[in-house]
Amino acid sequence: MLIAVNKAVSIDYTLTNDAGEVIDSSAGGTPLVYLHGAGNIIVGLEKALEGKRAGDELKVVVEPQDAYGEFSAELVAVLGRDMFEGVDELEVGMQFHASGPDGSMQIVTIRDLDGDEVTVDGNHPLAGQRLTFQVKVIDVRDAHAEELAHGHVHGEGGHHH
Repeated sequence: MLIAVNKAVSIDYTLTNDAGEVIDSSAGGTPLVYLHGAGNIIVGLEKALEGKRAGDELKVVVEPQDAYGEFSAELVAVLGRDMFEGVDELEVGMQFHASGPDGSMQIVTIRDLDGDEVTVDGNHPLAGQRLTFQVKVIDVRDAHAEELAHGHVHGEGGHHH
């Protein structure tokens, strides 16, 4: 069976950056299972998997625009520490929900602390990076009606959210 829209796909993968550093991998764990065509994975990887079948192995290089987007300086801001009312200890790497420029909710990460100034970044941690995936397709099946209705694949035994 070929990977196409509305197929449940299982893949093993290793994700590296341009320096060859492993960012993420399913090695030693369970495969990544997703609903093809539902936006569950980055568009560049999904496009490359289209038409593949169980057993296929491929290397996919995904440019930022087809991954997590280009880095946007507009999503970096310096805020006063008083904006974090109720949080006793702020640390670099902490994440918070915040209102984005368009009013939507987004996650921001503390990038720097300097006295009463807190630098936050609303970019995805992998924004602006070219990503390389080494992928093996493990399984392709028709998605169940409930999975199609929910827009994602359910784990073994059914519904898990």
